[in-house]
Amino acid sequence: MPSKRIEIMPAKPKAPPEDNTFDEFIAVDIPVDDENKFFSWRKLWLFTGPGFLMSIAYLDPGNIESDLQAGALAKYKLLWILLMSHVVGMALQRMSARLGVVSGKHLAEIAYDYYPVAPRLLLWIMIEIAIVCSDMQEVIGTAIAIYLLSRGHIPLLFGVLITILDTFTFLLIDRYGIRKLELIFGILISTMAISFGYEFVVMKPPIGSIAVGTLVPWCEGCGKEEIIMAISIIGAVIMPHNFYLHSALVKSRKVDRTNSKRVAEANKYFAIESAIALFISFFINLFVLAVFAHGLYGKTNEDVSSLCLAHNDIPDSNVFPNNTDSVDIDIFQGGIYLGCQFGLLAMLIWAIGIFAAGQSSTMTGTYTGQFVMEGFIKITWPKWKRVLVTRAVAITPTLILAVKSHGIQNLTGMNDFLNCVQSVQLPFALIPMITFTSSEKIMHSFRNSKPLQIFALMSSVFIIAINSYFIYDTVHERLGTEWYVLVGVIPVTILYALFVFYLSVYCLVECELIDDNLEIPGFDFQRPLKTDAPWLMSDNVVRIPRVNLGYM
Repeated sequence: MPSKRIEIMPAKPKAPPEDNTFDEFIAVDIPVDDENKFFSWRKLWLFTGPGFLMSIAYLDPGNIESDLQAGALAKYKLLWILLMSHVVGMALQRMSARLGVVSGKHLAEIAYDYYPVAPRLLLWIMIEIAIVCSDMQEVIGTAIAIYLLSRGHIPLLFGVLITILDTFTFLLIDRYGIRKLELIFGILISTMAISFGYEFVVMKPPIGSIAVGTLVPWCEGCGKEEIIMAISIIGAVIMPHNFYLHSALVKSRKVDRTNSKRVAEANKYFAIESAIALFISFFINLFVLAVFAHGLYGKTNEDVSSLCLAHNDIPDSNVFPNNTDSVDIDIFQGGIYLGCQFGLLAMLIWAIGIFAAGQSSTMTGTYTGQFVMEGFIKITWPKWKRVLVTRAVAITPTLILAVKSHGIQNLTGMNDFLNCVQSVQLPFALIPMITFTSSEKIMHSFRNSKPLQIFALMSSVFIIAINSYFIYDTVHERLGTEWYVLVGVIPVTILYALFVFYLSVYCLVECELIDDNLEIPGFDFQRPLKTDAPWLMSDNVVRIPRVNLGYM
């Protein structure tokens, strides 16, 4: 065995501790076990948490509404789209988690080092818009849940105001540490699974038809409405700010980055944990879609209206007009329908599930906003300040709409528009994530393989293309094609496309599809990055550091 060389390292001044969002939590220690052991249930348990917090974005009120609308419109034909969205989402979330583990930084922190000032600030603004839109959906969902739980005694306007208070609930839980917070999220996800699972058991949809709709990638007889709904499902599931969140949450585990085996181990367990979390998320979404597919597919407003006439104990049981149009349903009407079909208990259980979805999404949105702000612009706010500012921005337009609409239907109908806005922001999370995880300077030997790069790039092109169509259709339906609309939309669209192109060029360079020696005005491919790879240090050198006490 070759002898090891002993090297005395020069003294270094003791620096103040780096800012770390999880310092106050005391990040979870991961024990070093037998390196030859392939799998450990104990270690999986210790790594379990970040994936479940991430999976909340797949279960927010916007997703629930897309599910029930898809079921009422296309029955079980779009279940395979829901499954595909979760599979693609799993692959992309795995990349996000690997970025945080390998680099020791989250997506926003690396973007700060990687991009010049102007595109970096623009990225930050885009992601903040996505966070606010997501928070608006959570406000709407929670307010509707409160309205249903109170059987209509708490008006929608007051329900919106009450959502300000749930931010303090989050701050109270946050004080007790990351594992306690993860436990609360587990309880909220379990609440959704039990609530929506109860509706599934009561409705008794045919399992065979559900299996066919899930496993057969075909939509026989589907027209434009079904295509738009399929795009809406994908846009609601794959959310831009979730990639920033997941890359930061994995930093809540203490991973020994001086050992490549420990880094690889963390990547493995985070991937397994995320797969389990998204598996559960898929079935919760499936429960919702199947319930309304079995109950409302092919039904008219008149059919549901006649059903509700016999239930005076259900608030707003007259919400369905007495006409022969196909049922156009949302999360509020969904609760009313379940009450009319199965009684008050079914409506209240549905409301509990929606409330859990809104509350859990609020918490993850707060975390994401904090990570994004600290990463992009290096401003660290106390959580109470960050959460109140974000919630105030989200509540203001929601309150205005609640006052002017004089009804709950117009407010809950905002979810489609908010999903559209978040679809607009998706490239500004997806492209940077693929860029960084494909970069040898950042990921070193853990960079994306060529097949994974190709899969990620093809998925991105597909997702961005279908979201672009969804955006076009939404704008066309809501705003029309008058000249003044085109004057406003066309310049914004051109600027948007140019920024996506700018980010894509950097991505193609890191994927080695474009030579980084090319000189293109406005691009700096040789920009130095503040990243490290401590596991690459030679194992044949024993380093004995000199200790220098105090700050210098």
